[in-house]
Amino acid sequence: MLSQFSPKEGKSCLADFFKVPKDAYPVGRLDYDSEGLLILTNDRELNHRLLHPRFAHEREYWVEVEGDITGTALDHLKTGLDIKVDGKPFHTRPCIARRFSVKPSVPDRNPPVRFRKNIPTSWISMILTEGKNRQVRKMTAGCGFPTLRLIRYRVEALTISGMVPGTMRMLERRDIYQKLFSNDPVVYRRRSSP
Repeated sequence: MLSQFSPKEGKSCLADFFKVPKDAYPVGRLDYDSEGLLILTNDRELNHRLLHPRFAHEREYWVEVEGDITGTALDHLKTGLDIKVDGKPFHTRPCIARRFSVKPSVPDRNPPVRFRKNIPTSWISMILTEGKNRQVRKMTAGCGFPTLRLIRYRVEALTISGMVPGTMRMLERRDIYQKLFSNDPVVYRRRSSP
């Protein structure tokens, strides 16, 4: 589905599945083919702090890539590489990238990712502190391992652990601020009150 409330090009959107207050909106988008954590809120400060690049916060993605990813490719991801953003060159910040030794336990995807009998796949975790349009996909493609499946697993300490696709969990303001901003005591103290 589209990670927005208004339909476009005949594709399903959030409004087709979730009933939320009219002033709620998604904080950060997921590509149509991506999955995982999406925060819906009507808290403008939360939206600002999560989207403004100045507040670099961790986003962890679990990524299935085409091919048997190499240490060299992981090193390129870790140190940053050149991608295009809005048609202009952009050098990504260093990130944390590691290969899963065992495929993570994730629900089956519907529709499934393409399968090629003679081409292996690898699962990696990437932790970024920036969020340019299609950045993870551009980074993995840039080091020779195109993304097949992309799941946003967490933002700071807020995860999708224990959730299944298509479900929503309501959080109190103090809980979400504690999970997102506990490393920033000024914001956490000021905004975590009910």
